[in-house]
Amino acid sequence: MLNKADEACELIQSHIKKNNVVRIISHNDADGLTSAGIFANAVKKSGGRFHITILPRLQESDVKSLTKERYKLFIFSDMGSGQLKSVSKLKGDVVIADHHQIPEEDQDIELGKNSVHVNPHLYGIDGTKDVSGSGLSYLSVHGMGCYELSGLALTGACGDMQMRDEPTGINKLILDEAVEKKTIIVKDELKLAYSNTQNLSKAITYTYSPVLDDLSGNTDNTEKFLDENSIPKDKLLSQLNEDEYDKLKDKLIDLNDEIYGKIYTIPNIRRELTNITEYSNLLNACGKNKEYTAAIAIELAKYNQMDYALTLLDDYGRIMQEGIEWIRREGSIQEDNIQYIYTEDKNRKQVASAVSSIAIDLGILPDKPILSLMKMDNLIKVSSRTTDRNVEKGVNLGVIMNQASQNFNGSGGGHNIAAGATIPADQMDNFIHIVDEMVDYQLNN
Repeated sequence: MLNKADEACELIQSHIKKNNVVRIISHNDADGLTSAGIFANAVKKSGGRFHITILPRLQESDVKSLTKERYKLFIFSDMGSGQLKSVSKLKGDVVIADHHQIPEEDQDIELGKNSVHVNPHLYGIDGTKDVSGSGLSYLSVHGMGCYELSGLALTGACGDMQMRDEPTGINKLILDEAVEKKTIIVKDELKLAYSNTQNLSKAITYTYSPVLDDLSGNTDNTEKFLDENSIPKDKLLSQLNEDEYDKLKDKLIDLNDEIYGKIYTIPNIRRELTNITEYSNLLNACGKNKEYTAAIAIELAKYNQMDYALTLLDDYGRIMQEGIEWIRREGSIQEDNIQYIYTEDKNRKQVASAVSSIAIDLGILPDKPILSLMKMDNLIKVSSRTTDRNVEKGVNLGVIMNQASQNFNGSGGGHNIAAGATIPADQMDNFIHIVDEMVDYQLNN
């Protein structure tokens, strides 16, 4: 796969030398935004030009629009492997850097002669745990010597939940090189999600990975906890004195010893972005609010929209907390093998998929695959999540979303543990029924 990434790099460089504008199409989550940022930075550093489009999902209509464009090179990052048939019709050269599963019926589709498909599943590498879209994007520009972009690569991996434990596979290769080149610093620290931008009350409340019993998602309990232990709740973590810090560390470790461990920081960057967990949260907040320009500008070290992005981050944390309270209050609708939530609320749509899996971690919901169903005009956007335990038992949501959606002229795909789909709104009940049956089949066969 590394050789294939080198091929992608050579192809991109050849177009830059010809002064061709590089067309970049990427996903709207933290992994997709960092993927786009990596390609944009590399092209810019090499003296090239680029045009970026960020999408929530690559659909047939999107690719059809691209066929009308006259660009010589199209790059699809964190997407594209599920639309090979459509993408193969583009007139220009194509680079796909995507870590999602390739639908079984598309695995024999070949792109054009001067096109490159970089996907870990083609080489027996787990795209769910071992490498993200941003990691593949980084490998695809590695030959340009942009080693400082390793921070963005690992930020994207963090956004896709690949850095919760010790990184493995390609992620570990990227990390090891980054540590050697001092583009990433690893240290032991409290793993609070918002430690650089939010006071302790919010930083602890908004920490869901790992879960802090009775504190995650609960402001009242968090403030009571801090008051009882005489720890100032309005300070940043870095503003605590040694005694306050040690006391907080000990008390949080008592709740969950996973709260203290390795964190990964980017040197020589704005303080708010040094922690890759917080950086990924900020990019997710921008993505959920469709503020893609702000996200890409920040990745290009243009910080004129940083204050605005930080307000989005604060709002995102609050909406996440409200979403958890919503699920705590209303629960999910139970089927035999799955569960689902449905919303038409604008704020809840932003966080439904994230809070559904957090609710399982918190014990609010049972450990069953969950669908988050969101009404979008005459369509239903589906986000599905499950746990490692169910994946080990045979559940593969990427396959289910792809195959189930095709029954209703929809589209879908993703990973075994998390995937998505888009279907007609009037077919939602039928879709739920088929997904329930497919999960039953996977669990029992």
